[in-house]
Amino acid sequence: MKDNAEQTLEQLRNLQSILEQLYKARLKGVFGSYARGEQHTGSDVDILVEFQEGATLFDLVNLQYFLEEQLAKKVDIVSERAVRPEIKSSIYNDLVLV
Repeated sequence: MKDNAEQTLEQLRNLQSILEQLYKARLKGVFGSYARGEQHTGSDVDILVEFQEGATLFDLVNLQYFLEEQLAKKVDIVSERAVRPEIKSSIYNDLVLV
Protein backbone atom coordinates (compact mmCIF):
# COMPACT_ATOMS: atom_id res chain seq x y z
CA MET A 1 0.00 0.00 0.00
CA LYS A 2 1.38 3.39 -1.01
CA ASP A 3 1.52 6.36 1.31
CA ASN A 4 0.75 9.86 0.00
CA ALA A 5 4.11 11.60 -0.53
CA GLU A 6 2.53 14.93 -1.50
CA GLN A 7 0.56 15.02 1.76
CA THR A 8 3.77 14.41 3.73
CA LEU A 9 5.57 17.19 1.84
CA GLU A 10 2.68 19.57 2.53
CA GLN A 11 2.81 18.73 6.25
CA LEU A 12 6.54 19.51 6.27
CA ARG A 13 6.00 22.82 4.47
CA ASN A 14 3.39 23.81 7.05
CA LEU A 15 5.80 23.05 9.91
CA GLN A 16 8.77 24.98 8.49
CA SER A 17 8.50 28.18 10.56
CA ILE A 18 7.86 26.27 13.80
CA LEU A 19 10.93 24.10 13.18
CA GLU A 20 13.13 27.13 12.61
CA GLN A 21 12.01 28.66 15.91
CA LEU A 22 12.01 25.56 18.11
CA TYR A 23 14.87 23.48 16.69
CA LYS A 24 17.07 25.96 14.78
CA ALA A 25 16.47 23.90 11.65
CA ARG A 26 15.48 24.72 8.10
CA LEU A 27 14.14 21.83 6.07
CA LYS A 28 15.86 21.66 2.69
CA GLY A 29 13.98 18.72 1.22
CA VAL A 30 13.06 15.08 1.17
CA PHE A 31 15.13 12.38 -0.52
CA GLY A 32 14.98 8.61 -0.81
CA SER A 33 11.78 6.65 -1.41
CA TYR A 34 9.43 9.59 -0.68
CA ALA A 35 11.25 11.76 -3.21
CA ARG A 36 11.19 9.04 -5.87
CA GLY A 37 7.54 8.10 -5.31
CA GLU A 38 8.55 4.60 -4.21
CA GLN A 39 7.38 4.90 -0.60
CA HIS A 40 5.04 2.44 1.07
CA THR A 41 3.30 2.36 4.44
CA GLY A 42 6.44 1.24 6.29
CA SER A 43 8.86 3.65 4.58
CA ASP A 44 10.76 6.20 6.60
CA VAL A 45 10.98 9.83 5.50
CA ASP A 46 14.55 10.94 4.74
CA ILE A 47 14.87 14.68 5.34
CA LEU A 48 17.82 16.95 4.55
CA VAL A 49 18.10 19.77 7.10
CA GLU A 50 20.23 22.90 7.40
CA PHE A 51 20.85 23.70 11.06
CA GLN A 52 21.38 27.29 12.16
CA GLU A 53 24.44 28.45 14.07
CA GLY A 54 24.21 27.32 17.68
CA ALA A 55 22.10 24.23 17.01
CA THR A 56 23.05 21.22 19.10
CA LEU A 57 22.68 17.45 18.96
CA PHE A 58 19.67 17.90 21.23
CA ASP A 59 18.03 20.06 18.55
CA LEU A 60 18.55 17.29 15.99
CA VAL A 61 17.17 14.55 18.25
CA ASN A 62 14.21 16.63 19.38
CA LEU A 63 13.48 17.61 15.78
CA GLN A 64 13.41 13.95 14.79
CA TYR A 65 11.03 13.04 17.64
CA PHE A 66 8.78 16.01 16.86
CA LEU A 67 8.56 15.18 13.15
CA GLU A 68 7.89 11.50 13.83
CA GLU A 69 5.02 12.53 16.07
CA GLN A 70 3.62 15.06 13.59
CA LEU A 71 3.93 12.81 10.53
CA ALA A 72 3.16 9.54 12.33
CA LYS A 73 6.08 8.03 10.42
CA LYS A 74 9.69 7.07 11.08
CA VAL A 75 11.95 9.98 10.14
CA ASP A 76 15.67 10.09 9.36
CA ILE A 77 17.28 13.53 9.68
CA VAL A 78 20.46 14.25 7.73
CA SER A 79 22.32 17.48 8.44
CA GLU A 80 23.42 19.18 5.24
CA ARG A 81 26.84 19.85 6.80
CA ALA A 82 27.31 16.17 7.66
CA VAL A 83 26.55 14.68 4.23
CA ARG A 84 29.39 12.38 3.23
CA PRO A 85 30.90 13.16 -0.18
CA GLU A 86 30.28 9.63 -1.48
CA ILE A 87 26.49 9.93 -1.00
CA LYS A 88 26.05 13.65 -1.67
CA SER A 89 25.17 13.30 -5.37
CA SER A 90 22.67 10.54 -4.62
CA ILE A 91 20.88 12.73 -2.06
CA TYR A 92 20.83 15.81 -4.27
CA ASN A 93 19.67 13.84 -7.33
CA ASP A 94 16.61 12.64 -5.38
CA LEU A 95 15.97 15.85 -3.43
CA VAL A 96 12.45 17.30 -3.55
CA LEU A 97 12.52 20.77 -2.02
CA VAL A 98 10.24 21.55 0.90
